[in-house]
Amino acid sequence: MEANSGKSTTNASSLRWKILRRNLICHSSSNSEDKSEMDIQRISRKATHGFNLIPFHLMKDCVEENVNPMDSSRNATLCYTLPVSNASQLILHQRADDMAHLNDFEVCNRYDIDNTGLVCQWPSEDVLAHYCLSHASIFRGKRVIELGSGYGLAGLIVAMTTEAREVFISDGNPQVVDYIQCNVNANSGSFGGTEVKPLMLHWGQEKDSDISNTFDVIIASDCTFFKEFHGALIRTIKSLLKEEGPSEAILFSPRRGNSLDKFLREVKDSGLHFSTDEMYDAEVWRRHQGFVEGDDSWPNYEMDHCYPLLVRITR
Repeated sequence: MEANSGKSTTNASSLRWKILRRNLICHSSSNSEDKSEMDIQRISRKATHGFNLIPFHLMKDCVEENVNPMDSSRNATLCYTLPVSNASQLILHQRADDMAHLNDFEVCNRYDIDNTGLVCQWPSEDVLAHYCLSHASIFRGKRVIELGSGYGLAGLIVAMTTEAREVFISDGNPQVVDYIQCNVNANSGSFGGTEVKPLMLHWGQEKDSDISNTFDVIIASDCTFFKEFHGALIRTIKSLLKEEGPSEAILFSPRRGNSLDKFLREVKDSGLHFSTDEMYDAEVWRRHQGFVEGDDSWPNYEMDHCYPLLVRITR
């Protein structure tokens, strides 16, 4: 806090501790806590709005009762309407409550992973899914894998709309993979001839596995935030891309300070090649400009943390 400030402010680290406390402790809010809610919304990086590029609605009465074996009291079911002729609606089960459970942290510690795949549907995943819809020819007849997929929106869209030969939807968190399996089951009649496989994949541990050097296209979103995972992610990309014939990884990631730049330096040092693009889609850019210029429906929007760049990586 600045000593000469005309009004008191709360630093970012203090607000983030409040977010953690609120998620761990279930209690009714007090007036004093309500007063800081706007500050928390400003500093929180949890996505409560997103770019909303693919229309969806909340299904209040889920008809997929036998599909989701998980605790329904913690979950929500979303129904996406894909802007593609003759496409089925996409059903997505995801975590809905704002409470973090101790079991979540225990799983993270056991597998040396983060918990971001359960927190929300991150904006970069929305952009990746939109991009895949708009560039279906990239995936037609190809073997595709999504890394760090969270609930699997982009991978499911590739499987449902692009005539890909095979789609793996992967994450390193077993709880997340349970949701992926649930979502694959919920949409199993919509994949046509595409084979779809949920996969638990811990980055950096694919060497000499049966999936090494077999993929035409890798997709991922918002996977470069944690710098300690950069090396493992790059090794995974390098080990999964086909060595014979063209192959590429398509990533969407915000800059997030120097995190993306550091990742790209490591990509170059690994012997892989990359390109970046900031204005890759007119509609995404239009919505981004709206948030920058005053659309307050996304109160914590900042380009550095929210707007994903397109990164293409090749051998």
